[in-house]
Amino acid sequence: MTPRIALDAMSGDYGPSVVVPAALKILSEEKNLELILVGDETVLEPLIADQSAKVMQRLSIRHASQKVEMDDLPSLALRKKRDSSMRIAINLVKEGEVNACVSAGNTGALMATARYVLKTLPGIDRPAIITPLPNMLGKTTHVLDLGANIDSNPEHLFQFAVMGTILTQAVDNLPRPRIGLLNIGQEEIKGNERVKDAAKLIMPVSAINYIGFVEGDDIFKGTADVVVCDGFVGNVALKTTEGVAKMISHFVKESFTQNLFTRLAGLISLPILKNLRKKLDPRRYNGASLLGLRGIVIKSHGSADILSFTHAIKEAIIEVEKNVPSQISHQLTSMLKERRRIE
Repeated sequence: MTPRIALDAMSGDYGPSVVVPAALKILSEEKNLELILVGDETVLEPLIADQSAKVMQRLSIRHASQKVEMDDLPSLALRKKRDSSMRIAINLVKEGEVNACVSAGNTGALMATARYVLKTLPGIDRPAIITPLPNMLGKTTHVLDLGANIDSNPEHLFQFAVMGTILTQAVDNLPRPRIGLLNIGQEEIKGNERVKDAAKLIMPVSAINYIGFVEGDDIFKGTADVVVCDGFVGNVALKTTEGVAKMISHFVKESFTQNLFTRLAGLISLPILKNLRKKLDPRRYNGASLLGLRGIVIKSHGSADILSFTHAIKEAIIEVEKNVPSQISHQLTSMLKERRRIE
């Protein structure tokens, strides 16, 4: 099977200037891949005019007359921008013309449009946003939800645990990923009733390798392979993480540029610093999945550069090859049956 992926070429802070080079880069790396650039053809065509016939056999343009702006309200994108590059890219998924779409656009508009067009899988009430974060074990911890839902109930958290389990099994090839519920402590008496009730739903299901409550620092310790939380908590945790990473980078740079001696120390430490930067480079972890939909939609960071957007496309390829939505639908049905038998 050759994955076919639609790219919202007008999305993000940089639009075609990032999306088009990223598309060409991934096509040079992945020989079994076809891409459709969705956007204003008068802008896109000159950017690929010098490509070889061989490349153009796997790259095409689908015109869109509108663009969803980063500050557009989701309701505006749904009602007024039906010919936007975002909407058309998602429509291509629904129509079966592509297997997935990738967009760096407005998160709220992307989620609202994807949910409206594709609908949720049977048994899934709300989609969730999931992304991998680096941990101290040299691996990744998947965290969801990261902002799609700010008032999740225990049933939603159970569904997030199911979806996180299946995605991590597929993407990281882990047969029994460890699932933790984010809480203010690891003890059973800690936390609000919503988290406690969610634990009661998750714990009896044998297909979920539930390890109990985890705290914020466990995300980076690698205590769990998947950390489940509601979107409000998850988004705060994600933005805090990004802020701390920027602060550390600022202080390190400041410390090594104070005077001649610190500059010399920085030069000596350069190989170590480069290795550290590579491990913590957020571009390598770009590509958040909108899980729970009847199709694959990947959200790239709005400020993504070429390398970063390329990683988002790679995430889409993996999910297409693993047929993640179908796996979620099948295994959720099985887990719900087991839960009902227990209850």
